[in-house]
Formats: sequence, C-alpha cells, structure tokens
Amino acid sequence: MRVRCARLAAAVLAAGAAAGGVAGCGGHHPKPATLRLERADLVLLAHTLQRLQAPIRGEVGAARAAWPALAKGLPARLSPAERLAIAAAARRGGALALPGYATVEDGGLTGPAVGVEGLLKGYIVLTRRGWQYIAAATRPGGGAAGATTPGGGAATAAARFARANAGLYIYSVYDGHYDLSLIGKGLLGAYTKLGGAPAFGASLTQGQVEALARAYSIPATRLVPHPPPGLAV
Repeated sequence: MRVRCARLAAAVLAAGAAAGGVAGCGGHHPKPATLRLERADLVLLAHTLQRLQAPIRGEVGAARAAWPALAKGLPARLSPAERLAIAAAARRGGALALPGYATVEDGGLTGPAVGVEGLLKGYIVLTRRGWQYIAAATRPGGGAAGATTPGGGAATAAARFARANAGLYIYSVYDGHYDLSLIGKGLLGAYTKLGGAPAFGASLTQGQVEALARAYSIPATRLVPHPPPGLAV
C-alpha cells in the first residue's frame, strides 16, 4: 500500500510537470497514462537510490578494504586484519535490503526504470550472497589442508565446501559491483528517454539525477582489479 501511494503521488507530480513537456527521445512513445506511470516509477526508483546511498557507500568501502585479499582468490591463510575486513564487508552486505517492489514478480516498476531496477536487484542479491559464503569460507574449518577445528562436524564441512567454491563467491561480489557501477548511467538514460527535466520538473531534477549518476558510477563503486578468468571453475 505504501509503495502504491508513493507511485500515485509521484505520478501526480510528474503529470503536472509534464504539461507541455516532451516525451523524450529514443523512439519511446507510450500512451499518456502509461508515460505518467513510467515517470512516476522512475521517480520512485530515484528516491530509493537516494535512500540507499549511505548503506551502499558503506558496503562499497568495506568491499574495497577486503578486496586486496580476495581479488586473486581466497588465500590459504588470512591475517587477522584480512579476516576482520572480510567480516566487516559481510556485515555490510548482509544489511542490504531490496525495496518491496523489487521482491515481487508482478507489481514491480514499468518502462525504462525496469532495467535500472534489475541492476540494483542484481547488485544486492549477488553481493549479499557472495559475502555470506565468503565469510563462511573463512570460518574455522575452512582453512588450509591440515587445519583442525574443535568439534568438527557439519559446520566444518560447510566451511570447507564454501572454501572449495570461493572463486564463485568472489566473482559474485565482483559482478554485483559491476551491476552497481552501471546504475548511474542507466538512470540518466532513462531520465532522458522519459523527457528529462522539462517532463519531471521538481519531482526529479536534472541535478538530482546527475548526483545519483556520480554516486552509482564506475569510479565510485567498481572493484579493482578484475578477478582472474580461471578463478571461478
């Protein structure tokens, strides 16, 4: 209900701003009612991206701190500092949450916002799961051959399984940040396609979109270096 109300409120703002506006470029010419909803959905998504900036910035910072220990694969031994960095990134990743409209099969966003929403969903799902399993691989019992863990059992077996597949989880985190780095460009393109500043008015300004494009860009979010191709097998 809250999401529906937000979309309707955004639609009213966008509709008012769109009077006399343009439909945008790129051959996107939906009916007026559809266009109003698509603009409202982009406004809603932009507000979501604004709200998520702080937690995502925290996850990116933690990921970049942990990445040097992981970019070439999970090492046989980790220093205490590296373990702490990975644990911090896992906590940050685990705290990420999808907006409600991105968790349902029907009733999600429409129009150009859909592609940007998909990038956001890809980032959150891949990153959250990737860090979860990387953290599992670094728990006692997931270490180098010959390591022993008091109690052993299922937890040890799970940790060793996670370590054996650590390359997949490292790639998952990298791919999640790759998706994240494309959000800004996608949002700016969708904004332009739906009419830009003349169509959205105060509901979503050019300055707001450009600020989000910088926040969700390659320099702001991408992890380097790229993991080696043979890491995930």
